[in-house]
Parts: sequence; structure tokens; C-alpha cells
Amino acid sequence: MTPELHRPLAVERVGLAGLDYVVEASRVECAALAHRMNLPAVLSLTCRFRLEQDLAGALLAHGHLIARIVQTCVVSLDDFTTTVEEHFVVRCVAEGMETDDPDPEAMDEIVCACGIIDLGEAAAEQLALALDPYPRAPGTELPEIEMEPEPHQFASFDALKRRH
Repeated sequence: MTPELHRPLAVERVGLAGLDYVVEASRVECAALAHRMNLPAVLSLTCRFRLEQDLAGALLAHGHLIARIVQTCVVSLDDFTTTVEEHFVVRCVAEGMETDDPDPEAMDEIVCACGIIDLGEAAAEQLALALDPYPRAPGTELPEIEMEPEPHQFASFDALKRRH
């Protein structure tokens, strides 16, 4: 199945000098991404990539993502528009050569199948990773909940002592 934001690029196009590549989502692609990510709307998405070989010969994609999205505030349940901006680096690896490293600090990888990388899907995945899981509209604060303090475990003994 073809992803919503599909920008295939042959790895062989990336020469020794590297390659700059821009992914810009159309209105239809933005609507499909919003549906996929369960957002009210994705208004725009642009991701600028700088592709280059590292010293070990691996292909690195340095990305700068800027997206305008609509999210629903978890406090007020109102929709609000916000900008997501993310700088990232991913390593392109051949299919089947992905690492199993669970380290969250390790560099993310994108699969290069048959010498093709999909920079559109890489941009979509980075947007999904950058989304706030508990979005709050600017200026919205959690309501204060008044709670009665729990009585101390020996409070009833103190009351008995005062009566005698």
C-alpha cells in the first residue's frame, strides 16, 4: 500500500556531494495525513532534507520539518492551530538490515527497499513522533481540583487524647 505522502528517491541519485530534497504535502496529502494521525487537520507540511554519505558509507538524511496542524486541547476539547517544527537525522538502511537496538537515543532508521527511500513517509513519521500526545491550547490550564487532606493515621487518637 502506498503511504499518504509518497516521495520515492533512488539512493544512487545521492552523489559524493550529497543532495538537497524538499517534500511538500498537497492538500489531499495533508487531509490523508490528518486522518492517519487522528488530527482535525494538517494545514501544511514541508520537510527539507539534506542527504549525504557518512564516513562508513551509510546514507544519512538530515531533515527540517515544519507543519501547521490543528489539534484538540485535552483540557477544553477545543481545536487550536499550532506549528510543529523538528530537526532530525535518520540513517537509511537496506531492507532487512535494521538494528534491533531498543535505545531511545539511537539514531532512527528508515528502510531503503530496492535502492529506493521514501522521504515522504520519513517526513510523515517524524511528524507523528513530534506530536504532543497531550496537546493543550495556548493559555489553557488544568482546573484546580480541591481535595480534602487525608486524615493522619493517628488523628482519631489525637481526638481521644484531647477529650481526656
